[in-house]
Amino acid sequence: MSQEFVIEAFPRDDQGRGASRRLRREERKIPAIIYGGGKDATPVAIWHNELKKALENEAFFSHVLTVELNGKKESVILKDLQRHPYKPILTHADFLRVDKDHEIHVNVPLHFINEDSAPAIKLHGGVANHQINEVEVICLPQNLPEFIEVDMTTVEMDQVVHLSDLKLPKDVKIAALLQGEDHDLPVVAIHKPRGAKADDAEEGEEGEEGEDKE
Repeated sequence: MSQEFVIEAFPRDDQGRGASRRLRREERKIPAIIYGGGKDATPVAIWHNELKKALENEAFFSHVLTVELNGKKESVILKDLQRHPYKPILTHADFLRVDKDHEIHVNVPLHFINEDSAPAIKLHGGVANHQINEVEVICLPQNLPEFIEVDMTTVEMDQVVHLSDLKLPKDVKIAALLQGEDHDLPVVAIHKPRGAKADDAEEGEEGEEGEDKE
C-alpha cells in the first residue's frame, strides 16, 4: 500500500437534518462519524470537495486511511458513504477505526489483466463475462491489498474462474469462502458470443447434411 490518504476532520456538535444542511451549504463540509475500536462514536465534519476528489481514486476504498482530528491521528477505513439521490453531492460518511492487531473486512476491487491478449479472446474470438468486480477480504490492516489481480492469460474457452481460483496475498482470506463450498462464486468466464455459437451450430448442421447426401 504505497499511497497514503489523510482526511482532515473537525469536531461537530450540532446534529440533526437542519444542522447537516447548514454544514453543507455554509461551510462546504459534510457530516461524518468515526466509530469502533472500543471507543465512543465521534461525530465530525469533513471537507466535501476534498473527500469527493479522493473518491476518484479507486484505491481510496481499499486503503487504511488516516483521519486527523484536533491534532490527533486515527487509522480508519471507509465503511459507508451516502450520496444525494440525484445531485452530485455527498451527504454523509462512516469511518471505522482499525488497529494492527484486529482483522478487518473490506471490499477490494478485482483487476483483470492480460484480457486482450488472452488466447481464448485474441485467437478464438471469445468474450470475457465478468460476474463480480470486487470481493470482500478479511485480513489485518497492514496486509490489506489495494486490489487483487485476475490473470486472464491461461483462462480457456468456456472455463469459469471461481473465487477459490484467485491468487491471494499472504494472510488474506476471502470472506465468502469461509462460509463453505456453496459460496465459491464464479468470477469471470470466457465464452463465444451468442451469434458465433449459432453460426458454429449452423455450419455443423450443413456439414452433416452434405455427408448425408453423399
